[in-house]
Amino acid sequence: MTGYVTTWDGEQIRLPVPLSWEMSYTVGTPCDSFWLKIPWDADQKADPADWVGFSADHKGERMFTGVVDECELLWDAKGSRLELSGRGMAALLLDNEAGGQDYGTATLDDILRDHVYPFGIRVAERGYLPAVNQFSVSTGSSEWSVLYDFARFHGGITPRFNRRGELILKGWTDSETLTITDAVPVTSLTVRDRRYGVLSEVLVRDRRRQTLAQVKNQAFAARGGRCRRVVTLPRRGDFKTARYSGQFQLDRSAAAAKRLEVTVAVPFYGKPGDLVRLQRTGWGRNGNYRVIETRVTEDERGSRTVLVLAQPNVVL
Repeated sequence: MTGYVTTWDGEQIRLPVPLSWEMSYTVGTPCDSFWLKIPWDADQKADPADWVGFSADHKGERMFTGVVDECELLWDAKGSRLELSGRGMAALLLDNEAGGQDYGTATLDDILRDHVYPFGIRVAERGYLPAVNQFSVSTGSSEWSVLYDFARFHGGITPRFNRRGELILKGWTDSETLTITDAVPVTSLTVRDRRYGVLSEVLVRDRRRQTLAQVKNQAFAARGGRCRRVVTLPRRGDFKTARYSGQFQLDRSAAAAKRLEVTVAVPFYGKPGDLVRLQRTGWGRNGNYRVIETRVTEDERGSRTVLVLAQPNVVL
């Protein structure tokens, strides 16, 4: 892996070969992130405090594009080293707040013009996202939440970024499936069942109509789950939207109840959004899954990729 940093005034610097590194890719939030450790000459003229951008290539292909969050220099008996960490391009939308704004009718072009393009972010793919009537942006909302609300709640598409730092506003492409058979060098499988954070019911209050709608996760409640959330609908909200929002919260919390982590002794094996078919001898968890996160690491133990899997129809 070859890493590059960009200074605040546009200079690009190639970094020394890292001693170890890790890159994490997700489907939105938390956003993509990176960490690497490199040898560092105390006489280096470059000042890491000037670094604002980061990119990485592997075998001639761009594998990460993002921003630098933190640099740390260390001197000890082993010599001098520098640790560098940061996040993907979604960080620019997460870190910046939007001003309050009301749209009579908001289109995707409006949202991109006002809340995405000003931060130098490019769009790689876009699907059909319908215009939204009476779309409002609350003061203090992150630019990411504006984009997410428009795309996910009204268009059913979860925004995400590719490894070139470009925005994708399109549904999953399921034409190809990554099949993990006995021939794939898998070193471990972890299955995690979680109850914490899974909602058993959501109550949606409509103060204008003086109504209260209840949406329940019957299966989880029947197994002893007791975790309720109360949502208050804005005065200009729609009752159907309220019930949908309640169901959406139930579905999203239930999606986090089960996760599989498969470790493969190959770097950059799969990416978020991929469909995976597990077909391994002796596994009780074979079946179809969706990759929602990948962590690629290289250190003294070698290279590996951890695939975090969820159900194919996972709600994010």
